[in-house]
Amino acid sequence: MIRITDILDKAGEYLTPADLEMIEKAYIFSASVHKGQVRLSGEPYLTHPMEVAGILVDLKLDSAAIVTGLLHDTVEDTLATPDQIEESFGRDVVFLVNGLTKLSKITFGSREERQAENFRKMIMAMSSDIRILLIKLADRIHNMRTLEFQTPENQQFIAGETLDVYAPLANRLGIYWMEVELEDLAFRYLHPEHYYELSTQIAKRKDEREKYTEEVEAILRKELKKSGLKGEVEGRAKHFYSIFKKMKEQHINFDEVYDLTAFRIILDSREKECYEALSIIHSLWKPVRGRFKDYIAMPKANNYQSLHTTVIGPHAERMEVQIRTMAMHEWAEKGIAAHWRYKEGGLSREDENEQINKLRDLFEIQQDLNDPREFMDNLKISLFPDEVYVFTPHGDVKSFPKGATPVDFAYSIHTDIGNQCTGAKVNRNIVPLKYKLQNGDTVEIITRKGHHPSRDWLRYAVTSRATSKIRSWVKTEGRKMSISLGRDILEKEFKKYNLNLNQIVKSDESKKICEEYSIATLDDLAANIGYGKVSVRHIVGRFLPKKKRGFLDIVSEKLKRKPAAPLSRGVSLTGIDDVMVRFAGCCDPLPGDSIIGYISRGRGMTVHTADCSMIKDMDTARLVDVQWNLKEKHTYPAHIRVNCKDKKGLLAEITSAMLAKDVNINHAEIDTTPGKSAICNLEIEVNDLKHFKEVVYELKKLKSVLSVERIKRAIPDPIEKEVLG
Repeated sequence: MIRITDILDKAGEYLTPADLEMIEKAYIFSASVHKGQVRLSGEPYLTHPMEVAGILVDLKLDSAAIVTGLLHDTVEDTLATPDQIEESFGRDVVFLVNGLTKLSKITFGSREERQAENFRKMIMAMSSDIRILLIKLADRIHNMRTLEFQTPENQQFIAGETLDVYAPLANRLGIYWMEVELEDLAFRYLHPEHYYELSTQIAKRKDEREKYTEEVEAILRKELKKSGLKGEVEGRAKHFYSIFKKMKEQHINFDEVYDLTAFRIILDSREKECYEALSIIHSLWKPVRGRFKDYIAMPKANNYQSLHTTVIGPHAERMEVQIRTMAMHEWAEKGIAAHWRYKEGGLSREDENEQINKLRDLFEIQQDLNDPREFMDNLKISLFPDEVYVFTPHGDVKSFPKGATPVDFAYSIHTDIGNQCTGAKVNRNIVPLKYKLQNGDTVEIITRKGHHPSRDWLRYAVTSRATSKIRSWVKTEGRKMSISLGRDILEKEFKKYNLNLNQIVKSDESKKICEEYSIATLDDLAANIGYGKVSVRHIVGRFLPKKKRGFLDIVSEKLKRKPAAPLSRGVSLTGIDDVMVRFAGCCDPLPGDSIIGYISRGRGMTVHTADCSMIKDMDTARLVDVQWNLKEKHTYPAHIRVNCKDKKGLLAEITSAMLAKDVNINHAEIDTTPGKSAICNLEIEVNDLKHFKEVVYELKKLKSVLSVERIKRAIPDPIEKEVLG
């Protein structure tokens, strides 16, 4: 456990005695208000703010940030108040503490909504002071280091959130060591079997890798000295998550990963010498085509600068070499924290100003999103770390996430340019809008006045700005279409009974109907009828005299009085009753999955998992929030893929494991490969996501099984094809 003397000793290397006195005062205050509280590990709660403060000292942040690290949970988890914090430690500290305090006193409809609002609040506060993000990252680092004491469910949620949001945030701020540690810790809990298997295999190769590293380092030092270049040479093992990603993306096993070690040359002086060092590397070993990246001439979005090259090194092994100056290295390791300088009465943002503004611009679009799911999806897209760099016709450089298209480029210029985009020229050649931008492309957008976005654009737009603008337009147009359709249906139905719609709109009865359905205008009513949420027969029946109602009267009264029927198989949908519910065959939702509903005219609602690939192609105006509401036990189909070693009795082993968990196998397909491996694709019936995970765990215990994964077919059934078509 870190001690206050350790924090003060490190802080004393760059802070004043007055600053140290304030830090010690904060320690005493925190110890007092947290007295008696313990963490899930059984340790005193004070250990957490102490560890957070220790990380902030390592980043060499100012005294206000370190004091906030010690106090960041006091307002939320103790009886301490913001007024007390301000009185004792000043306005700067209370602002930072408030920016980090979760929205614990507000009631939210879902965990996802709470998560989205907490991030929204943090981002808004960051707009005034980026230290809030640095402190939050330090907080998350320590929480991830002690994640073993959480429940398995919380481990999965926190680790997933860390990998999706916090690690990319560390990347955006350029703090490499934080990004690496957060990724590896999240990997450990999200894929424990892969993590421990990888750590075991890497440990076996340790002596071999160390010998190889020493050999290459000696060669590089000798050659640099010959050329009069001064600097350091170091070899480092690639971190676990980066190796796992490579294996997954390239569909290779561990034995096929050759570049487990990366080498770094850190030169004392100018960037010109980086290119001299590069020429030395390429004269020693043959470079691999397409594997050279010049991040000095074209820095990454987080201002990272370095030369990267992959060569065929000693013993014909591929190896990556990074070349940079000492100043570039400091930024690469510590990012924005390396240059965050403060002075009395305010803070200096000279070198960092451009980077902070980039981050603020990146989050700007998020503030207009009300849907928590959409907010989180866009936030993850915005933080996507892989970049491509393209040129405008005027020679300006723009960076985009990997996979970006001309649609993303168009919306990055202006919303009107994006909306009116009809085509694009890349390097003077006309390309389709779904063309994926490549490094060095020069892009020109072709527009036509009066042109509008297409819902199809959502299939290949990847930036949060582009997807938000397209969805906004699609929602607006979708509502217009539903209003038009609803009005048409209303007018035709009223005409059958010689009723005048325009006169009825102004009646008291129409006001009552609006109140019943919690809507404000006729347009809202027409939209609900167009979506199929409201029965037009019920509405018309309300305006007919009783003697003329006949059968319609009976139907109307039944519709009016009938209690809300529970939706099938444990799904609840707020505000809409009597909707036929079916589960999508493309993604097989299980209780425990995040889900979303799609309303089809005349066909009820189809429930998909929230991450189903089909959602992107659907009319966003018809997507509705749904939740699991399990009152009865049901079984649900799930598809599972088991990769294993081929041997006699394999299917019997798998079947026995399934029976042990009371699982029925509906369908099985087994393919064998020449390498004596087998792939078993199974359709099984389970009770919920927890039951499914138990099945996966049971299968992984089998010696023959190499890996188990849930698969989603992502193929629409005929009804969905018609809806999407």
